[in-house]
Amino acid sequence: MALLFLLSFWLLSVVRAKVQFLGVAIAGGDFGCEIDGSCPTSSTQLPLKGLGGGDGAAQMNHFVKDDQMNMFRIPISWQFLANNKLGATLDSNSLSKYDQVMQACFATGAYCMIDIHNFARWNGGIIGQGGPTDEQFVGLWTQLATKYAANPKVVFGLMNEPHDLDINIWAETCQKVVTAIRNAGAKSQTILLPGTNFDSAATLVSSGSAEALIAITNPDGSTDGLLLDIHKYLDVDNSGTHSECVTDNTAAFATVAGFLRENGRQGLVSETGASSAASCMTTFCAQNAFINANSDVFVGLVAWAAGSFSSSYLLSLTPTKQGDRLVNNALAAQCVVKTWLEAKEVVVVAPLPSTAGSGSAAAETTFSAPFRPTIGTGVSSESTTMTTGSVSSATLLPSGGVTSNSTLTASASTSMGSAEPSPSQPISGSWAVTASTPKSVGAVLSVILVLLYMYSI
Repeated sequence: MALLFLLSFWLLSVVRAKVQFLGVAIAGGDFGCEIDGSCPTSSTQLPLKGLGGGDGAAQMNHFVKDDQMNMFRIPISWQFLANNKLGATLDSNSLSKYDQVMQACFATGAYCMIDIHNFARWNGGIIGQGGPTDEQFVGLWTQLATKYAANPKVVFGLMNEPHDLDINIWAETCQKVVTAIRNAGAKSQTILLPGTNFDSAATLVSSGSAEALIAITNPDGSTDGLLLDIHKYLDVDNSGTHSECVTDNTAAFATVAGFLRENGRQGLVSETGASSAASCMTTFCAQNAFINANSDVFVGLVAWAAGSFSSSYLLSLTPTKQGDRLVNNALAAQCVVKTWLEAKEVVVVAPLPSTAGSGSAAAETTFSAPFRPTIGTGVSSESTTMTTGSVSSATLLPSGGVTSNSTLTASASTSMGSAEPSPSQPISGSWAVTASTPKSVGAVLSVILVLLYMYSI
């Protein structure tokens, strides 16, 4: 059986057409924050029962155990962490309370995202552009990175929804923060880079945000673990404050996906949400299915929101208690969980090369999570095609120029970045097929190996 598995792996790979990371924002630490970056600490409701907020710990356990979610976003205000003292050492009592929420998240085994929910501001002043200095912002993140540097499952969300700022100056600010985070010892954790205009998918490319942000690097010059942060709502003004949804956002996300592919980068949708209105049940599900279908560039989706929000909140994903268990509302069940769990799989067959002449040709297909094939030398244009829109087709074998007595040899190599997937360490590998086989034989062989592989698992 092991031999059959290895043989089948040489010629095919089963691709799960869905994002690696799914989750929900466990909100409350952001309560009271306005888009001018004012965040009265008296409004904060950290999402733990022991801290006077919602039962975020129970919610996260439910989402992990019942829905297989694996990432949560934990919003907090800069003012809360600093006890309203800009530039000072973070308040130990406030940081301890926030850490209780983070530890409740880590206890589930999920990835836990720190989200500074200040809109790139402090009480009206833009960071690095007349308000708090870059050094003050770097100081905030240096302290947070130092605290969580040893935890591989922390995700650093630099800032919630910057807006109305100079994106090139903002990118320079973010570069300083990325460098500081890495130098603080958080060498491999994912860092999310947010653009202007509330980080909207609709304008991420056209605003120049995407271009400016992909220039940010780690201290060693690499971009490992640096993902574009992406937000999008479905109502008339992208605010998430209206009950009706007017778009499924597929055009907006298609533009971002195209940019990411062209530049060999990835992003994470860290905030998107909708009401439970009929229009949203259709469009929100469609949007999330599209994001899953383009999981080669979108590695995760975190929906807004649960935590200290009541179930009556317009965009609520807060589960309700039924007997001794928590139960999702229809929006969470259908548009967040179901679109992910029921995402289609695609069988990608390594292309058999065409020999249109004498001798043999070698073809190599390389992939990086989640497996985006490229055509190698000697492969016809019919080889290695995969639809990312619906993600429901398999690759085609090459046609023409094959001989009836050719032989097949294959080699394969794979590399696992870690024992389990993470945003910054995707599965990667390559395989090569040398010589060629008649099309009919190759097709039959591929089908047999597909069946053997599926039987083996």
